[in-house]
Amino acid sequence: MCNDKLIINLPDVEATLKLGSTLASFFLETKKLVPIFLNGDLGAGKTTFVRALVESFPGAQNAEVSSPSFNILNIYPTKPQVAHFDLYRLEGQTPDDDFFDLLSDKKTLTVVEWIQYLNIEFWPESALLFTWTPAASGRTIELTLHGSATSLYEELASFLKSFQ
Repeated sequence: MCNDKLIINLPDVEATLKLGSTLASFFLETKKLVPIFLNGDLGAGKTTFVRALVESFPGAQNAEVSSPSFNILNIYPTKPQVAHFDLYRLEGQTPDDDFFDLLSDKKTLTVVEWIQYLNIEFWPESALLFTWTPAASGRTIELTLHGSATSLYEELASFLKSFQ
């Protein structure tokens, strides 16, 4: 897989929320839905990011965003629909067919927390990988564009410059 990377600094929770809403604006404007994979420790801010992303889409007033740690999947009635997976409890197991169906659904934005528990051989042809790491102040995210998502690099980088 070809990789293009962006580094994003998140000094606080407000920056994490702004990143989520900025990414939602990107998807709404470009109409290009690419699976989002989140890799990071407990408490890194992954679910906070997803909450801001989901709440920035039309229909979010009917969505109650929470971590799907126990039920593995939450589907939010937004436009576009967001499928939010948490693979933490599936470590060492392959998700069921519903996971792969939603991952390849071009009308659904799929967000997967704990992507490190999914063998890369099962990854789709295109994805955005957000890797969260602690920083001196807040968090740093390395955003890696995989596969055909690399064609979005310039557009996404431009959107995220307005964020920083």
